Amino acid sequence: MEKLLGYMMSIIDMNERERQLVKSVFKPKNYEQGDYILEEGRICKEIGFIIQGIVIYSIEEKDESHVYSFGKENEFVCNYESFLTKTPSSKSIKCIENVEMLCISYDNLQILYDEVVHGQKLGRLISEQLFLEASANITSFYTDSPEQRYKHFLHFHSDLIQRIPQYLIASYIKIKPQSLSRIRKRMLKK
Repeated sequence: MEKLLGYMMSIIDMNERERQLVKSVFKPKNYEQGDYILEEGRICKEIGFIIQGIVIYSIEEKDESHVYSFGKENEFVCNYESFLTKTPSSKSIKCIENVEMLCISYDNLQILYDEVVHGQKLGRLISEQLFLEASANITSFYTDSPEQRYKHFLHFHSDLIQRIPQYLIASYIKIKPQSLSRIRKRMLKK
């Protein structure tokens, strides 16, 4: 709980009553490697804050999974589109390590927004950051080469390189694992 409170208090000030409210509305959940936090076709009913572990966001297509993002410690995990509209998700969120999270329901999030003085500001700033990351990711898919996308991954996720299987990184970059191996070899020679 202290990681979550620390994260929130790095964005807004909270008094003791507000911190106690946060503790009462976030519930701990644990998932094992390979578990789905959200499967395509289900409604996302919670936002999670990752205490430990890594998840992938993916779109399932026939026999292939297309990774489009990762979630790690001290980040929120959710399909916000499904969560906000209460409609079935077109995406999946899956654990690639054992994951420990603190989760909040939609109704409890509304209580948090109403009862924490700067709760609305907290939600807005987190949403803005997620929007900027998603926008940059989409732009990168259309404008960057696979090597540029890999360099971007290394720059922003260097702490994950040993924790995420290469085939998932390749999927995220939108190339085959063999192509990623060639990129890595070229980069080592430079």
